[in-house]
Amino acid sequence: MNNPKMYEAARNARKAAVDMAVLTGEQKNRALAGIIAVLQENAQTIFDANTRDIAQAQKDGVPAPLLKRLVFDAKKLDGAIHGIRALIGLDEPVGRLQLATELDEGLELHRISCPIGVIGMIFESRPDALVQISTLCLKSGNSVLLKGGREALETNRVLASCIAEGAAREGLPEGWIYNIESREEVAQMLSMDNEIDLLVPRGSNEFVRYIMDNSRIPVMGHADGICHTYIHASADPGIAVRVAVDGKAQYVAVCNATETILIDRSVVKIILPLLVNALEAAGVRIKACAVCRELIPGLEEAVEEDWSTEYLDLIVSVKAVEGLEEAVDHINRYGSGHTDAIVASDTTASDFFTSRVDSANVFVNCSTRFSDGFRYGFGAEVGISTGKLHARGPVGLEGLLTYKYKLTGTGQIVADYASGKKHFTHRKLDIN
Repeated sequence: MNNPKMYEAARNARKAAVDMAVLTGEQKNRALAGIIAVLQENAQTIFDANTRDIAQAQKDGVPAPLLKRLVFDAKKLDGAIHGIRALIGLDEPVGRLQLATELDEGLELHRISCPIGVIGMIFESRPDALVQISTLCLKSGNSVLLKGGREALETNRVLASCIAEGAAREGLPEGWIYNIESREEVAQMLSMDNEIDLLVPRGSNEFVRYIMDNSRIPVMGHADGICHTYIHASADPGIAVRVAVDGKAQYVAVCNATETILIDRSVVKIILPLLVNALEAAGVRIKACAVCRELIPGLEEAVEEDWSTEYLDLIVSVKAVEGLEEAVDHINRYGSGHTDAIVASDTTASDFFTSRVDSANVFVNCSTRFSDGFRYGFGAEVGISTGKLHARGPVGLEGLLTYKYKLTGTGQIVADYASGKKHFTHRKLDIN
């Protein structure tokens, strides 16, 4: 049964989007500062709500990786506030002149950045994602309809209320943010192609595919993070182990954690013992191919499904490969197009890897965990897009913008150009 509140929320978001699009940078930054103030004022209320969510999730048997994502404590609040302050420090993204062309004397074409409009965001149980997404939408001048995981119901409710209150104190239009709490409302949202301009689902491949198959609204998909670290024959062993272990163990319940480590067979006898010792010291369970198990008996066997599994836990699959081409082939076959890294001192090898691996993020001699909007200097991110159109990789402010063409003339008509009376100059103009 359709909920009339959802239709009202979508219409209000569409109406608010018109006003959001013309807010000045100063107005938006004041609103972001207001949000920080309200979050700080209501810190204990947020923590209490999160405690209730965690208790219910434990009662419901929610897996440990999801429980880790669910936590919103003082550290997470500090991180969220730090992200908002970083957004305040970024240049105003709306209204930028991207292109200027004189079509003829007195007839000038300008391309100008502008908000997309109304964003529908469906994401996992991380409450900090709600803060990141909503403040990114605010800075980019968009309205947003948010649906977080049911595990974070109470935390998300309080956070959304704080964000709406902080923005309202600074005069932002009512209805620019709406927190969705039921699956029925999500189903309604998928049908609202007249009100919603873009859907951004964050979840499994199956979930993203379901959204795509059940809506006419454009979808910017962020699915599994099956990330790889490949240790090339030219890799420095110390760097290789350090990078691979950080990629796997620094924080496991995230989409940019390394799930498979590939080792060039020519150096596997040197690298594997060092890697196994370091991974086991970090508490990581290792699932290995036959070559690796022959070198170190006792390692657990990796089966075919392991190569395409996002563990989100202290588990990693390890495989020896016959050189660079097999590594690239393996990644392109089993990876999710998220983030893949090579450790190598041979620049020819790293160039081959980065040009042929078909992923949104390709790294050389550094951890896959760097794949993040905040670490990229984007302020924060709404997610990491594994698609190839519109936006790819960590989606920050730029990914929430589109553009419009503004043509200004002095009475020109097409008939004069069609008849040959006048001619286009198509002269590029300076946009600086």
